[in-house]
Amino acid sequence: MESGPAIFAGTAFALFGATLLVWTGVRLAHRSPVAHGVSPATAAALTTLFGAAFLALGVWCFARV
Repeated sequence: MESGPAIFAGTAFALFGATLLVWTGVRLAHRSPVAHGVSPATAAALTTLFGAAFLALGVWCFARV
């Protein structure tokens, strides 16, 4: 019964993290701004960091099942 919330949370975190990484990569490939009003290097670094963190959190949730 406890695995249901872990599967849901893992799926949500993994999808969000993977989507954030793909979106950042596409924005950088097209040389479009990742975030408005922020330096491009800072925005790319932070979105990559948070995307990887959310993806790792999703994998950790799946490992707890």
